[in-house]
Amino acid sequence: MKSREFYRSIRKPRWAPPAKIFSPVWTFLYVVIAASYGYVAYAFFAGGMPLAAAVPFALNLAFNIAYSPLQFGLRNFFLGSIDILLVLATLVWAMGAIYPYAPWVALVNIPYLAWVLFATVLQLAVAAMNS
Repeated sequence: MKSREFYRSIRKPRWAPPAKIFSPVWTFLYVVIAASYGYVAYAFFAGGMPLAAAVPFALNLAFNIAYSPLQFGLRNFFLGSIDILLVLATLVWAMGAIYPYAPWVALVNIPYLAWVLFATVLQLAVAAMNS
């Protein structure tokens, strides 16, 4: 069963978006993430960004990548919930850490933060409904 089919098959709150919404939203967000996180990586490796500002971005990226395999590969609502909370926490940390060095990076990630906040609430609701 594919991710979209799995998503359709689970119990969700009435306010959950249809599966077809996720691809365009994440496509837009991945462009923002690639540009802003790419800048952070470039600035770090060029010596213009301290490690303390770059680490939360690396962790956020790792947790973001881990979400789909945990939630849709393993179909583990508990691990998916833990992971999305880590995505949220590291994103807030990253935005705070980068702001003194490159405020635009924090600001362009506001849509990502808004989506992750929504996704976190959705994930926790879905996990509660399906456990």
